[in-house]
Amino acid sequence: MKKSAKTTIGIAMMLILTLVSASVFAGGKKDAGKAPATTLKVLYYLEATAPNAVADANLWISTFEKDNPDVKIERENLFDEPFHDKTRAYAAAGELPDVLYVWPSGRSDYLHDQKLLKDLTPFINKDNLKGSYLPLTMDPAQQQAGYMAMIPQGITTTHAFFINTEVLTECGLQPAKTYAELKAQVPVLRAKGYETVIIPAQSDWVMQSCLFSMVAGRFCGAGWEQKIHSGQAKFTDPDFVAALNFIKTLYDDRVIEKSAVGIEYGEGPGLFANKKGAYYIDGDWRTGAFITDADTNQALISPAAQEHIKIGVFPDIEGAKLNKSSSVILGTGYAMSAAVPAGSPREDAAWRFIKYMVGKDVSQLRTERGGTPTPSRTDLDFANMKLEPMQKAIGNLGKEFSTATVVIDGVFPSEVYLPINTGLIEIAMGQRTPAQVAANVQRAFDTWKAK
Repeated sequence: MKKSAKTTIGIAMMLILTLVSASVFAGGKKDAGKAPATTLKVLYYLEATAPNAVADANLWISTFEKDNPDVKIERENLFDEPFHDKTRAYAAAGELPDVLYVWPSGRSDYLHDQKLLKDLTPFINKDNLKGSYLPLTMDPAQQQAGYMAMIPQGITTTHAFFINTEVLTECGLQPAKTYAELKAQVPVLRAKGYETVIIPAQSDWVMQSCLFSMVAGRFCGAGWEQKIHSGQAKFTDPDFVAALNFIKTLYDDRVIEKSAVGIEYGEGPGLFANKKGAYYIDGDWRTGAFITDADTNQALISPAAQEHIKIGVFPDIEGAKLNKSSSVILGTGYAMSAAVPAGSPREDAAWRFIKYMVGKDVSQLRTERGGTPTPSRTDLDFANMKLEPMQKAIGNLGKEFSTATVVIDGVFPSEVYLPINTGLIEIAMGQRTPAQVAANVQRAFDTWKAK
């Protein structure tokens, strides 16, 4: 190559390097004036198989990030026991995410008891939010922490009795009004190949929260838990033992099959939708599993078939103190880790995210999609919501009972309700008698109380 050619190439290379350097330097100066986005770690409760669940979660997160470009959401999706196991692990390690999905007590009791959640009262007051929510959901006394550790998305009826009238009609039956009638339907339904009552009881909290809490309220009466706490009553008293014995009766009468303890929670809706049984027990939130998925336009139970589904509460039980009752508690919601530094950009971002996730837009969509049957927001436009028959039925569930009693894992700590959970399974499997379970629970309560 000639010298002049080498010189020309050298000059060209120097010009290119100069331009590139100038460009990088200019870009660096431009970026230097822009604060980096705040990253929020969020532990999200997601049942991936539920209609609309994944699409809705992605929509909410992307919309929030679009409206808040200075915040980046780092989301971890978990469901049921894996969610609770991971939350406990994070808490034990002192590494709770900035924002997490929590219960007002019960499954999140340790978060409340150890004050691992930040009091949201100052934020609520600053933004004047109280007037936009049902008074009960803004009452700090309803949360185990004793302060506003989270904002509930709604009020939850943990016991709902789903009835397939089409199955009953095929068998020449009507919805049972009493337990005696329900028991009498067992052989008739079995002759046609149907189970009577389906409950997905493999996860032991389901039997306690969705059925036994209601049963205990009926046998022990409203306010029974207060008598236990004050020492005026014991778990070994005849009323509580009778409630446990009724669970044994359900299995003995084959109103509920023992195989229920092998049904995973996610299986329940499919079994009921496929007419494996005439009745189904779950919480009010489970309506969302049956309705139309907006993405696929498919539903476990079509809107037309939903006309054959009624939703009420368990039939009257002879000998119980109460009937026409159900178990009610504040719903789940979002909380902020107490470890988020006060006054930091992360705290500001976390509050904006929580406020958004329990705000009007998300609450309205959650209600339409079946995620929140009884929302905590008071400013939603129900008249213009697109609700399917089962959503309307669950919206009227409150009219099906006259007395609300407590949910056991909402009023007792895990040291007490976990022995109840396992005891209910042991009763089903014939491993312990109701009296033995009651005695074990009382011992657990006494040990906890002594602390």
